[in-house]
Amino acid sequence: MTRVAFPSISFCQTDILRAETLANYPDTRFNEEQRRMNDDELVAFLSDRDAAIIGLEALTTEMLDQLPKLKVIFRMGVGLDNVDPALLRAHGIRMGWKGGTNRRSVAELMIAFSICALRHVGPLFAEMRAGKRPRHQMGCQLGGRVVGLYGCGYVGKEVVRLLQPWDCKILACDLRDFPAFYREHGVEAVSMDELVERSEILSLHIPLDDSTRELYGAEVLNRMRRDAIFINTCRGGIIDEAALKERLLDGRLAAACIDAFAVEPPADDELLNAPNFLCTPHIGGSAVEARLAMGRAAIDGIEDNFLPEPGVHPFT
Repeated sequence: MTRVAFPSISFCQTDILRAETLANYPDTRFNEEQRRMNDDELVAFLSDRDAAIIGLEALTTEMLDQLPKLKVIFRMGVGLDNVDPALLRAHGIRMGWKGGTNRRSVAELMIAFSICALRHVGPLFAEMRAGKRPRHQMGCQLGGRVVGLYGCGYVGKEVVRLLQPWDCKILACDLRDFPAFYREHGVEAVSMDELVERSEILSLHIPLDDSTRELYGAEVLNRMRRDAIFINTCRGGIIDEAALKERLLDGRLAAACIDAFAVEPPADDELLNAPNFLCTPHIGGSAVEARLAMGRAAIDGIEDNFLPEPGVHPFT
């Protein structure tokens, strides 16, 4: 009988997923306290387990050396920036993973951010809630805008599909090429330079790794249109947040909407209180439907898994 452990807080918060797990794996250990464990606590929690579904926990060599029975892990969610494929492979640990399980939830948040920024929903609501009664403020419709997607994987493609009724001009920049999808949905493949310079709405849909860390720094942000809206619903750390703050406060960038920060929860109140800044606490995948899809993929991954290899999809 496979013995499973679920340190993932989000999984353990969902009664439906717990019941579905127990129906197939009755010897299951849940994170009943629903809190992040330190390394020693996590090793104790995973001891004598064959499989583990992790969240944001990172497993080190020292930890895995103490877990000789662990044979499979699954990352609850789609990001893999806390998973070291070389380390898992060296320990003979297989990985369950399924991309795109939260793509609809994240794509819908991107659309919501776009509309809120274009119509100044955030600052107008803040003023009204503070007791002020601002006069109307002119904004723009989403329809007809030039929308640039940096990354056109699972979430990027879902954004493209959702944007079809708005008749936007959609630009995409990705390391991979998707000619059939681009032709079907009228997407123009462009370089990063062209994406940055042409986009009225620029949205990030890429993983965080050494090649993308602070990729959008001062030099790149300087090349964006002054009327551009910058959106990040993927991973924190891709944007230089200090440089972003400067450009929001001095008007070199119209607005930014951020769901993922380099450090969470974020602590820069000056950025958070910028009138042209709208943010959420990493809720892109926090929809009931997405949680169930991610959790069920995790359960499937206990049996449907592979030995990870650095540089081979889903690792780059």
